[in-house]
Amino acid sequence: MAFKKLSGNKPPKKTACQSGCCSPASEPSIDPKPAATLDCCPPPSPAVATEPGCSCCSEEPPVRPVAEPEPACECCTGADAVSTTPALAACDCCTDTVHPVGAQTTPSKASTLTSTFTVDGLDCADCAAKLEKGINKLTGVMEANVNFATAKLKVIYDQVALQPAQIEKAVSSFGYQAALIPAAGDPASPQQSVFQIAGLDCGDCAAKLEKRVAALAGVVSAKVNFAAGKMTIEHTTPVADILQAVKQAGYQAERLPAGPRRPEAKAAWWANRRTQATLVSGVILGLATVLEWLSYGDTVLIPLYVAAAVIGGYNAAKSGLYGLRSLTFDMNFLMTVAVIGAAAIGEWSEGATVAFLFSFGNTLQTYTMDKTRQSIRALMELAPPEALVRRDGVEEKLPVEEIVIGDIIIVKPGERIAMDGIVNSGLSAVNQATITGESLPVEKATGDTVYAGTVNEHGALEIEVTQIAANSTLAKIMHLVEEAQAQKAPSQQFVDIFAKYYTPAVLLVAAGIMVLPWLLFHQPFTPWFYKGLVLLVISCPCALVISTPVSIVSAIGNSSRNGVLIKGGAYLEQMGGVQAIAFDKTGTLTHGRPVVTEIVPLAEKNQQELLSLAAAVEKWSEHPLAVAIVEKAKPLPLQTATKFKALVGRGAQADVNGQTVFVGNRRLFEELGLSLKQTQAAMVQLEEQGKTVMLIGSAQTLWGLIAVADTLRDNSKDAIRKLRQAGMKHIAMLTGDNSRVASSIAKTLTLDAYYSDLLPQDKVATVQRLTQEYGTVVMVGDGVNDAPALAAANVGVAMGVAGSDTALETADIALMADDLGKLAYVINLSRKTVAVIKQNIGFSVLIKILFVILTFFGYVDLWLAVLADMGSSILVTLNGMRLMQRIH
Repeated sequence: MAFKKLSGNKPPKKTACQSGCCSPASEPSIDPKPAATLDCCPPPSPAVATEPGCSCCSEEPPVRPVAEPEPACECCTGADAVSTTPALAACDCCTDTVHPVGAQTTPSKASTLTSTFTVDGLDCADCAAKLEKGINKLTGVMEANVNFATAKLKVIYDQVALQPAQIEKAVSSFGYQAALIPAAGDPASPQQSVFQIAGLDCGDCAAKLEKRVAALAGVVSAKVNFAAGKMTIEHTTPVADILQAVKQAGYQAERLPAGPRRPEAKAAWWANRRTQATLVSGVILGLATVLEWLSYGDTVLIPLYVAAAVIGGYNAAKSGLYGLRSLTFDMNFLMTVAVIGAAAIGEWSEGATVAFLFSFGNTLQTYTMDKTRQSIRALMELAPPEALVRRDGVEEKLPVEEIVIGDIIIVKPGERIAMDGIVNSGLSAVNQATITGESLPVEKATGDTVYAGTVNEHGALEIEVTQIAANSTLAKIMHLVEEAQAQKAPSQQFVDIFAKYYTPAVLLVAAGIMVLPWLLFHQPFTPWFYKGLVLLVISCPCALVISTPVSIVSAIGNSSRNGVLIKGGAYLEQMGGVQAIAFDKTGTLTHGRPVVTEIVPLAEKNQQELLSLAAAVEKWSEHPLAVAIVEKAKPLPLQTATKFKALVGRGAQADVNGQTVFVGNRRLFEELGLSLKQTQAAMVQLEEQGKTVMLIGSAQTLWGLIAVADTLRDNSKDAIRKLRQAGMKHIAMLTGDNSRVASSIAKTLTLDAYYSDLLPQDKVATVQRLTQEYGTVVMVGDGVNDAPALAAANVGVAMGVAGSDTALETADIALMADDLGKLAYVINLSRKTVAVIKQNIGFSVLIKILFVILTFFGYVDLWLAVLADMGSSILVTLNGMRLMQRIH
């Protein structure tokens, strides 16, 4: 293995966790005392041996901790352990079955279920016993068994009294994580549902909704994708309960069918109910303001202000009050408190203005976020909803959902291709920009692959369908983009944690400002109460919470339109800080297939004759070098070869036109006794260029030589140049090829280092050493053969993955085409995204600080606080949307 500039340090060796609970000794050991000798347990019997609920009574001896040398099961300490623990369900192996005191009567068989859970973090047998004991105490549990060896929990329970989600939460209270294992035919096994959420216009609100839905009985997990306006839930509870909970939170949910779903035409902005309420509230507020200017009295004005506040603030109040019931406080709750507080101190116009401005701000934010989400909708609209299909000689238009694998679809010039498939007949050029980001059309002929959503530029094509609509490359891209936009980047995780504690803290501070000056210092109540209300409004974290996701969503949407799939915000952020990049050679920097580069005649034969004879022999060989010669000779007349014989390690021979022709390496012709002096200089020169030289001749004469090489991609040099311009410190190549070939390519591309003769595990070790030396390292490969090295890098990039499911799943970032130039684009996109995120966070925090200071000096009214809060949210959104523009 050849390499350059590498430190010899190796990462620390990982060792298995060795719990100290196994025995009093320093090393884990098994108690040699047989289980049958324990006082509380009867002699082993088949019935006892198969009882998994108590380890002390099975054939396995107990495992005891060092720090806490108590028996693994309380039933082994004597009867007192049972009698003094009223709620304890004792082990059946030690006594007659004891059920919890006060337990309900045995449920009917129809309501009894058995579920199995995996338990993460269970590293101690004694801990397993305590967990088992705790789960057995739950109301509705008839029997719970923890298998420490397999880290699984089996529970028999009454599904009327208990749901799997409640069992998982009980396990989490012990410090472990449980996950239900779906069982075929088990009605309690969770199903996954996806809902479209209307009215989700704030990242903080999305987080609160996620928390509320996750708390529902029967919900295993809930994940709200604010970027896409969708919620994904694993649940056993009825869908109607989920829809009702979302409605109570102030939003509208619609369950989406499985598979890709073509977006419905969105209603006009003025047809939206929230928009209508905002407009009506604004008109009434405007009328009241004019009448107040005309000196109308409170009898007229107060009802108008109340009407404006109720209509404009209804949705916020509904959501805020629901949050109060579940003790989750979001911006809706803060605004509701502000409006009610303003009314309580007689500031009717202020309260109405707050309600209207908040509603108006949400309307604008919804509009801007819809624009951001349009990137996904645009992808969904690329593939036609129907296609012209030929079945049994009859052509008819069919919806893509009814088209099956093996159908023949007909695509006319200028039409979009509806399904993934292989060209059955026809010749055309297809614009694949929607999939690969390539700007120029690609020629397609019989046998070539085409993708749904691409455009047939000219010429009719008949295409044999190879994937149903739900599994097309475009559908997979859509799914990956949505998943990526739902992933939380490191900066977003920090902001979410900050906001979690920020809102309750603001409530406490505001409450203190409202009452403490009045209670402790005998200050007037109303002015300080008002300042507390203003602080509540201005301190709303919405702009801060939305600052990162809107930027990530826009950037990932931008990259997907350019043929680059980024699997999440974490990888997007990391690309901006990359210091070193490692390339695989074969298929990445090179084409990955050998081609004939030189044909050098020496005697009797010209170039065409040499190539034709070599192809006649190599036609029968499956060696990659033989394939290259046969491919090169396709335009020439094919000669017939007989008596083919493979010469292992040397080449091949066959009879062509009555003469034995030999094609092979230096060793073969030396064995034939031929002199190679006249070819020595040419061979050395070609081999120094990283090429493989094959000789061709008869048993008496050397006719010439043929050089074959895996050539560099046309854009490899340009890609390296762009990476240098992007400030890359170290660019290296990893290959299993020999040092001579690797050195030649490294010199041609002006790489900083090359590592040759590497096995897959050597590539992983090399990536790890580069990480130690340079910090953030990117590995670029084909996504299949390089999977271990891609996984070892901070960010793994696979190229040319269109149509490759394995590569799409393997890579952190996937280049749909074979364009290495996209790497510099991704780095620049990452850096710009990180810059925008920092701008958004900085702007949000500075606005808050500025207006909090101004509030204490009395320069900020409620309406101005709302304007500043909603304005900052909208400005942050618009700034993030700049990432949707073209980036070089």
